[in-house]
Amino acid sequence: MLSDELRYQLLRTIERNPELTQRQIAKELGLSLGKVNYCVKALLDKGWVVAGNFKNSDRKLAYAYYLTPQGIEEKATVTVRFLKRKLEEHEEIERTIEELRSEVSETDQLARQNEG
Repeated sequence: MLSDELRYQLLRTIERNPELTQRQIAKELGLSLGKVNYCVKALLDKGWVVAGNFKNSDRKLAYAYYLTPQGIEEKATVTVRFLKRKLEEHEEIERTIEELRSEVSETDQLARQNEG
């Protein structure tokens, strides 16, 4: 099963650039070609993506990947979950930053007290 983040990244990439090859998708997302092949096949099997042929001057025949209506719906659903998780992570990072600032401030105060 694909993680929400990977599913989001793939659906977003395909939606924005349907004519990208799997090799180009792999490079853009920092994944292996085998992983992208596996993931695209999973998206095709779920019915979220369809592959169509298009002519390209560099290649005689190539595939373009398009989101289906179900794929668009899945992308919207996964985007909401992904955003929620990222916002939670952001809030946790902000809390950690505040704790670190407080710790640094306390350390500075102790250092000044020990100097004086």
